[in-house]
Amino acid sequence: MQTTLGRQLGKVAPPRSRVQSAAPTVARGNAVRPRQLVVFGSLTRRPEDGGFGGKPLLNSMEDEVANAPAGTPKAYKPPPRDTLRMGLPSKGRMAEDTMQLLKDCALSVYKPNPRQYVAKIPQIPGLEVWFQRASDVVRKLRTGDVDLGIVGTDMFTELTDGDPDLVVCHEALGFGQCHLALGVPMTGKFANVTSLAQLRDMPDWTPDTPLRVVTGYHNIARRFFAKHGFQHVVLLSADGALEAAPAMGSADIILDLVSTGVTLRENNLREIEGGNILESQGILVANRRSLMERPGLLQIVHELIERFDGHLKAESFYSVIANMRGESPEAVADLLLQAPGLQGLQGPTVCNVYNRGPNDSAAAHHFYAATICVRKKQLYGAVKALQKLGGSGVLVQPMTYIFDEEPERWVKLCETLGVDPAQFSNGNGSSK
Repeated sequence: MQTTLGRQLGKVAPPRSRVQSAAPTVARGNAVRPRQLVVFGSLTRRPEDGGFGGKPLLNSMEDEVANAPAGTPKAYKPPPRDTLRMGLPSKGRMAEDTMQLLKDCALSVYKPNPRQYVAKIPQIPGLEVWFQRASDVVRKLRTGDVDLGIVGTDMFTELTDGDPDLVVCHEALGFGQCHLALGVPMTGKFANVTSLAQLRDMPDWTPDTPLRVVTGYHNIARRFFAKHGFQHVVLLSADGALEAAPAMGSADIILDLVSTGVTLRENNLREIEGGNILESQGILVANRRSLMERPGLLQIVHELIERFDGHLKAESFYSVIANMRGESPEAVADLLLQAPGLQGLQGPTVCNVYNRGPNDSAAAHHFYAATICVRKKQLYGAVKALQKLGGSGVLVQPMTYIFDEEPERWVKLCETLGVDPAQFSNGNGSSK
């Protein structure tokens, strides 16, 4: 497959002091423009810094340096430190959603000065919070300058895909949901292009007139187009407003994050079948070496996973309490267990409801209170079912946490690391 180190995707040119080079011309209609070049430099160093030979960095830091040409700088090692560090996005919607998740999980980030880039979480002593650009959070995770961080799947995949030094601890934090997709013009020669295969098979793409794709995700794009058999592709860079590039004539299509699709449509672009490349949302990532070597980090990750899972699971449910008539608690429970949607998580909780009889006589129970967990989407149907069974005084309450015995994600993480989860399960988040 052709890619763009000037002409060929897959042929790597040595880095220059500045990433600029004379470009051959590309004919477009009656106009002749210089071909825009893309140089794949190392993802942990700028190309002008000398780098690792100008190729996508997809292996571990140690492997990258071991395979680098003679004269390449040795592997970067972070300076010694005793503190534990978590990197968080510093700007944008991802930063706002991250802070909201921590707040919902009763983790308050204390930053006395809004201009500061370092903060702390009082509920987790010994953990420093460092605010960085999302891309820099990933880079610092790779080098070990931070130990864990919250980033988007898109950025993580673009900068680290295949890196064994990083471990995804939680792959679905429930915010920042979007997907990485192709955006193709609705008109002109693309008017009848509705699938990836049709886009690939257009006769327009030749060595002299390749498919021009503007994107900020060059590594993902390079792998995607190679996988799907595209022969002539040029990847272009832009710092923003990618949707305008096809209309300006500076690109044929775009590859970018899509949330609702409104921005695409308003710029006369559309998605095509097979053009959905990657689903993305917030994830919790850690440096493998830090997990194994920094005392206390695994305990913190255990606590974070428990808090996140407990909150995210509870967000999908309401706690519903109803007064029920019945001969016994068992009879009420049996009635609920036979009704669809009223079983709760593991079954209903039934207890006596006491009130006074006539003339203020001694307290006696005439009802049973049945408590169940109901999915939010099924709430109204559950309430009507309870009423049909004789339920009254139905109370609906939001839920804050639902804690399981041990989060499945934590058990899988321990298996990945080869550690025993039991040593971290004494109930206070610290090892025995």
